[in-house]
Amino acid sequence: MKKVRTGGGWPAVFYTLRKSREAGGLLRFWKAMRSRNACKTCALGMGGQKGGMVNEAGHFPEVCKKSMQAMAADMQPGIPAAFWDRYGERELRAMSPRQLEHCGRLVEPVRYTRGEGRYRPIGWDAALDRVADQLAAQQPEQTFWYFSGRSSNEAGFLLQLFARLYGTNNVNNCSYYCHQASGVGLTSVTGSGTATVQLEDLDEADLVFVIGGNPASNHPRLMTTLKAVRRRGGEVVVINPLVETGLVNFSVPSDPWSLLFGTKIASHYVQPHIGGDLALLIALQKRVVELGAHDEAYLDEHCAGWDELRDSLATADWDELVEKSGVERLAIDRIAEVYSESKATVFSWTMGITHHAHGVENVQAIANLALLRGMVGRPGAGLMPIRGHSNVQGIGSVGVTPQLKQAIFDGLQNHFGVKLPTATGRDTMGCMEGAAAGELTTAVCLGGNLYGSNPDSKYAAAALGSLQQITYLSTTLNTGHAHGLAAETIILPVLARDEEPQATTQESMFNYVRLSDGGPRRHEGPRSEVEVIADLATRVAERLADPGGDRPDLRAIDWPSMRDTGLIRDAISKVVPGWEKVGKIDQTKQEFQIEGRTFHTPRFATDDGRARLHTHQPPELRGLGEGELRVMTIRSEGQFNTVVYEDHDLYRGVEGRYVILVHPEDLRRLGVADGDPLRITGPAGEMRHVRAVAFDAIRPGNAAMYYPEANVLVGRGVDPKSKTPAFKGLVITLEREAA
Repeated sequence: MKKVRTGGGWPAVFYTLRKSREAGGLLRFWKAMRSRNACKTCALGMGGQKGGMVNEAGHFPEVCKKSMQAMAADMQPGIPAAFWDRYGERELRAMSPRQLEHCGRLVEPVRYTRGEGRYRPIGWDAALDRVADQLAAQQPEQTFWYFSGRSSNEAGFLLQLFARLYGTNNVNNCSYYCHQASGVGLTSVTGSGTATVQLEDLDEADLVFVIGGNPASNHPRLMTTLKAVRRRGGEVVVINPLVETGLVNFSVPSDPWSLLFGTKIASHYVQPHIGGDLALLIALQKRVVELGAHDEAYLDEHCAGWDELRDSLATADWDELVEKSGVERLAIDRIAEVYSESKATVFSWTMGITHHAHGVENVQAIANLALLRGMVGRPGAGLMPIRGHSNVQGIGSVGVTPQLKQAIFDGLQNHFGVKLPTATGRDTMGCMEGAAAGELTTAVCLGGNLYGSNPDSKYAAAALGSLQQITYLSTTLNTGHAHGLAAETIILPVLARDEEPQATTQESMFNYVRLSDGGPRRHEGPRSEVEVIADLATRVAERLADPGGDRPDLRAIDWPSMRDTGLIRDAISKVVPGWEKVGKIDQTKQEFQIEGRTFHTPRFATDDGRARLHTHQPPELRGLGEGELRVMTIRSEGQFNTVVYEDHDLYRGVEGRYVILVHPEDLRRLGVADGDPLRITGPAGEMRHVRAVAFDAIRPGNAAMYYPEANVLVGRGVDPKSKTPAFKGLVITLEREAA
């Protein structure tokens, strides 16, 4: 297919009209998009009490294809009962992610058994009883509880409380496979694991770094902000091994001038090798110091570790940094000079930084670069991880982690008068390994696609297949429901955010808490997430009336009363530091910034109030062997996380997803041609009949494949500090095979 010359633009306008027709008409779609609910897609944030398509600064219209795709999916007709007679396990596994998403809304509980090989409808009481019976029969440490960022803070808080009072800390969330490295890295620098800036800070910045990401496809509303930076004379530095169309030029549909003529986004575009980011970031630090552009007084007064960093940078070898980064010295010098001239810089990054075995070090190195010039701890400047799902940050804030922060641990015990388990909980990969080893028997998944988000897909399917029972709370089908099957698998259909009968809250990546009003249900059958969790906890508590030993007593909580989201918010306000205002938010309607996370003065959340600098050594550049390529997994313009809405990639001009994007020089070197069918071998497995796509926008020596299809190749190795898999750093070989 033909590659477009700009992101957004008229294709986005026409797409809006098409999605409106799919959703039942423009007026119906408009009302849904304008309801007072937080956007269902990325954590950049939009909606809430200011109404849909309004950002935190009150700007309207703020809308993108991602939000429309998610809304249209939720407005699908329900899956008819006859579907389950026609489509068994084999038929579901033959479907693509897009086909599964477009089967319709889940409207009744269904149960799969390995013996029958298909799902069958089951009543709500029968389904919940089966889950409760299973949980009551297991030891708590034989279970794990997985949370996506789609759910509300109230549902996340309630389910993690249920899990801990049930007796386990095997509580984890999807961030372990995306931005956990950002949280760990930032905490090691500022004492807080989230962005140091607010949305308004970007309005004051004269320079924005976009590192290892493609917000034009994955966070399109950020493009309005980047457009504004360029329009007022600021600069945007993009660091990405692949030249992305939307980061070169973007036509913002809500801006007539930009829509008609486009907006140049990147003022400077740098293409390092995959895995070369850390070497590049060290080189930029070294050059800033050589230029004398660092702020010595700031470093001495507000940072710890400056002497060590200065010595490390002084001894860093330029030839090594250039070779390992893949970026020429002149380009490094130019970017350092641009940064040295900036008065206010915001550093943003996505999973191109975190999806490496040294992801935490990448984040620390970005923070070093910012701290060298005092760009953290003042307005208009700071650190901004561009997080994925709309409430992934909120889920972490309300306690969905294996190890609770001490303040939350103490708050839960004091508020509810309970004793929580203290055993070390398993992270997400640890739970998969435990399942594969037979140490875990049972799982409860609140949204998401645990199978689809895992590296080494074959291993993931086998691990989940080793379980006795897995329960999914979902709105639509995904590949996890087809491939992540335990001996018994139960899907409980839940309401979408804008269908909830009570108000819920979500947290943006800017530490801003929004209130969603909910709204009328579109289908009979699905239930509120909070209702399902409270009902399940009630049933398990009845079965474990006398737990005995050191096991917590589930009866300490009045679970039926916890169907009230207001009561849950009251508990959150008393348990989670900085969330005091959430207790009355349904009455005040006042959305708020969480205190203690945004740093507009150089006083940080560390023990001594000083930021921490870190020293690093550039990792070896892999994939230099004969016939090898470095590969990163990427998302298309037509998908969000593991959910695929379109099989083509409009911005890259690629048809289909079972492809590998390779520079023409590498195709010639490897003896294959554009369109050839290939056998790809990676650390974890192989893919057959993958189509070669000549793609000159990627740096030679590097290649790209679509996630989650390419997960079968990705090994299970993780960053030791964050436990995040290296989805961006695999080395593959390829060979031509018969068509």
